[in-house]
Amino acid sequence: MIKPYYQEANITLYCGDCSEILPELEEKPDLILTSPPYDDLRLYGGHSFDYTKVIDAISLALKDNGVCVWIVNDQVINGSETGTSFRQALYFMGKGLKLHDTMIYVKNGFSHIPKKRYNNVFEYMFVFVKGKVTKFNSINIQSRWADTFKYTTFRQRDGSVVAKNVHINKEIPVSNIWYFDVGYMKTTKDKLAYKHPAIFPDDLAYSHIYSWTNEGDLVCDPMCGSGTVLIQAKVLKRKAIGIEINEDYCKIIVERLKNTSLLF
Repeated sequence: MIKPYYQEANITLYCGDCSEILPELEEKPDLILTSPPYDDLRLYGGHSFDYTKVIDAISLALKDNGVCVWIVNDQVINGSETGTSFRQALYFMGKGLKLHDTMIYVKNGFSHIPKKRYNNVFEYMFVFVKGKVTKFNSINIQSRWADTFKYTTFRQRDGSVVAKNVHINKEIPVSNIWYFDVGYMKTTKDKLAYKHPAIFPDDLAYSHIYSWTNEGDLVCDPMCGSGTVLIQAKVLKRKAIGIEINEDYCKIIVERLKNTSLLF
């Protein structure tokens, strides 16, 4: 039986290899939200990463009709992007998960000016589902044509055009391209998080947890880094399980969790 590294109400943190710990979980997660190492861009304490073992474990651990959000990007080696992100997405599909949506996370702020290529300001957010999506809380914006009928046309498979009056709701879901501010004290206001070399925005974790789960559901981050997913799950009143192989990062996570009282 696996022993928790840290526990508090509705939050459990394990220190170890997620490919070994995920199959041992007593409760299957409703949402797995994580960001794996991007090729060899970071050292992460010298730990190696085999995405096939991790994805194998995720496909078994995820609850039926559960969602996995996999946030990833590629390294440039010898002038070419590696394409690892696509290989990982196809591997998920080969394990029987459906690619529900290919979302984009755009970073409002960047510092690297590459040679002979445009600045890379986005990352993929692959949304997989084990079965079908049964929970969806959309993040909405006000429609400019709110509560009106709009005359529009639809192209049919045979090439013909059908015209219809379509009712426009007052609010409509945002697009699958999400923009977040990044950088010191923008990615998060929690200074403790910056002890980790690669963090993603608080708002990104919050938005996915809100979108794909309800209160009381179980959220898991099997490579939880600085603990952002655990903290945002706590904010949204979800249960959470984190797994982190590097004990130094586990210490950061525990420190952050103990300071989340500042958020309430």
